[in-house]
Amino acid sequence: MATGNGAGEGRGEVRGESPGEGRGDGLAGRTEWARHWQYAELPGLDLLRAHYVRHTFPRHAHDGYVIAAVTGGIEEIGLPGGTVRAGPGSVVLINPEVAHTARAGVPEGWAYATLYPSRALITEVAAEIGTQLGTPGFTADMVTDPAGSRAITEVHRAAEAGNALAADTLLRGVVARMLTRHAGPLPVRTVPRAGAADAERARAVLEERMGEPPSLEQLAAELDTSPFALLRAFRDRYGMPPHTWLTDARVRRARLLLDAGTPPAEAAVTVGFTDQPHLNRHFTRIVGVPPGAYRRGRAAG
Repeated sequence: MATGNGAGEGRGEVRGESPGEGRGDGLAGRTEWARHWQYAELPGLDLLRAHYVRHTFPRHAHDGYVIAAVTGGIEEIGLPGGTVRAGPGSVVLINPEVAHTARAGVPEGWAYATLYPSRALITEVAAEIGTQLGTPGFTADMVTDPAGSRAITEVHRAAEAGNALAADTLLRGVVARMLTRHAGPLPVRTVPRAGAADAERARAVLEERMGEPPSLEQLAAELDTSPFALLRAFRDRYGMPPHTWLTDARVRRARLLLDAGTPPAEAAVTVGFTDQPHLNRHFTRIVGVPPGAYRRGRAAG
């Protein structure tokens, strides 16, 4: 697991592409494994199935949604409203751009099957079922729903078996189930108007100058505000301080580059990491698999 050395993808990192070692709950001793991939017949969706024990996800956010079924152990998710403990039979629901953390809640860790649908996919299903106006958002962080949890794992099984008809049917059924039971208009984070404007301008600067970002003091001076006021406004708007957001943004940008076929070493430098080991470390912590396993999952899908 790469939470410390980041020197390569074969030392102490999460093992990739294991189906759970033959156990239905995915908890096979204390060996960590993960598969993060795309199935070509399910556009607009990423899939992750994993067992984590020591791995912890730092504060980060996603462009799209998270729908996760915990199949074994306990996952602790740190959300803006507090910490949620999710066990078997539960479904974790996270909206786009909501900052959160994740870690094991018991010594044996947790296993889960996760769907990462894009905003476009969620909006499409919401329009088809006619339950939402505008962009939908989940109104619960976690729900106890054994049937929904099983349906999520069945999406994974169908995709892994290459059964496109079943996978697509099950996916739309899961999304429709969650939207009809646990969704409303996408919540809008409210912060003081001046602070929100400064935070959004700061984000734009960091996105534009990701490779060579300014210091907090320099950024505040450019925006004609104070470092502390900018830090507070940015954290209120995006759920994390600028340096944490920047690391997350770099990993997101690196994923797009890897998806386009860019070699990891080149992607690392392009987004502002010092070298490939630096990318490996942060990529594995945030995505849950090393860049090499991530690329293989794309190719296999």
